[in-house]
Amino acid sequence: ENKRNVTEFILHGLTQDKTVAKVCFSLFLLFYAAIVLGNLLIIITIKTSGQLNSPMYFFLGYLSFLDISYSTVTAPKLIYDLLVEKKTISFVGCIAQLFVGHFFGCTEIFLLTAMAYDRCIAICKPLRYTNIVNKHVCGWLVAASWVGGFVHSMVQTLLTIQLPFCGPNEIDHYFCDVHPLLKLACTDTYIVGVTVAANSGAISLSCFVVLVVSYAVILVSLRTRSSEGHLKALYTCTSHITVVVLFFGPCIFIYMRPSTTFAADKMVSVFYTIITPMLNPLIYTLRNREVKNAMKKLWSRKVKQSEQ
Repeated sequence: ENKRNVTEFILHGLTQDKTVAKVCFSLFLLFYAAIVLGNLLIIITIKTSGQLNSPMYFFLGYLSFLDISYSTVTAPKLIYDLLVEKKTISFVGCIAQLFVGHFFGCTEIFLLTAMAYDRCIAICKPLRYTNIVNKHVCGWLVAASWVGGFVHSMVQTLLTIQLPFCGPNEIDHYFCDVHPLLKLACTDTYIVGVTVAANSGAISLSCFVVLVVSYAVILVSLRTRSSEGHLKALYTCTSHITVVVLFFGPCIFIYMRPSTTFAADKMVSVFYTIITPMLNPLIYTLRNREVKNAMKKLWSRKVKQSEQ
């Protein structure tokens, strides 16, 4: 009965300053367009190019899809709210945003871990690579990532939705997340907060450790390679490591702690919900000759078709 007392939440948004809000509106609209167009370009390039058929690009296509999906959970609402006085979201919409956000975010964490496993096998066991990481294995790794994301999101959502919300309904954030909602619950949320932190923290930290170990093994293995092979593998791994640090660093800061909120949380959240998905296409294309060549061929093909 208590839960029905709150039918909507009021979001404080990113800023209360109208001038700053207008600047942020233009900036984040540009960022979101870059996320969608950049990641769509990678997906189209991988799908249409016959050269990019290795497991690495199979995973990269899914990563680009997740980046678009993950940013879409928060960015359009953030952009719209920067122009309106009262920023509201219904109770159902808030819970849905929480669920979908954690679903895509956790799926991306597992997918990045699968990508690290792929690179580790490719560099450390190149002769057996095609047998170990075949299409069947790639499919299972992606499916496991989706299932893992769904289970994690269900746990977070069920822990939150069963709490009573009987009065306060102002969220000091620009989207619905677990920690800000726990502050509004009309009950002691210590146990729930610890469970939420353990759930998110265990996934983030364990995957991060696996990633660090994988890349440490790769770097040790590269010492025995020729200079040309060493550089090519190092460029690929550097791209992956950059993406991992950009995504995992903010996530660990936000979720590996009890249900407390800091002033910096909104800025850190902007980083992993918008900035990182925007940077991923640049990171993977600027440091990857095969992707750049495939994009050039795709562009040349489109130009020829338009001239005919």
